[in-house]
Amino acid sequence: MDDMAKPKRHTGNRLFRIIPPAAVSAGLALALCWALIFVYAPRESTLGLPQKIFYLHLPLAWWALSGFFLTFVAGIVYLRTGKEQWDAAAAASAEVSLVFACSAVLSGSIWARASWGIWWTWDARLTTALIMCFVYSGYLILRSMDMPPARRGRICAVFGIVAFLDVPLVFCSAWLWSYIHPPSISLEPEMKLTLAVCLAAFAPLWLCLTALRMKLDLDGRRLDALQAERLSRKERHS
Repeated sequence: MDDMAKPKRHTGNRLFRIIPPAAVSAGLALALCWALIFVYAPRESTLGLPQKIFYLHLPLAWWALSGFFLTFVAGIVYLRTGKEQWDAAAAASAEVSLVFACSAVLSGSIWARASWGIWWTWDARLTTALIMCFVYSGYLILRSMDMPPARRGRICAVFGIVAFLDVPLVFCSAWLWSYIHPPSISLEPEMKLTLAVCLAAFAPLWLCLTALRMKLDLDGRRLDALQAERLSRKERHS
């Protein structure tokens, strides 16, 4: 047996041990969120029931932006170290965070219909958030292109670093240019508690999904390496 051709096992097994407890924590925390949203938090006098989508909209947006920051950091570390774990972390974080970001845009559109009477307006925050979704969709398309893994990793790392430039714009846009999206909202104490719990509850959900996606990515790379090794052996024995 040729040890030189044997693919290396990926590291990060300790990280992946958090997936089951994170999944359980996410389930319990989200169940608590639903109870707080529909039982504990009072109904807003003006918007009524549609206002409660805010408790999902803000956590989705918050963890999407946080996840894109991880993609940014992981891309920098990958360029410095060349370790595939960081490339996989960047890819997984971007993929999960894009789902969160698109969900935030869609839930915000429903809220806008109830609050402003329109589904969409080219407000600064809405526009920059939509651009962010398009940019990171392009990032994932780039990752799916057929090219050597190391080269793809470097190109995607640079792309992910540049793409992050839009994230601070999304965060600050409501204070700088927004004319309809409020930079802040006044909430009753019960609403503030519900929102805080929802923000915390989405943390294990995001972590579980990102770690699981990263594990699938690294397992897929290992399978590709094993397949390449198998083909190499066949060629040597033929």
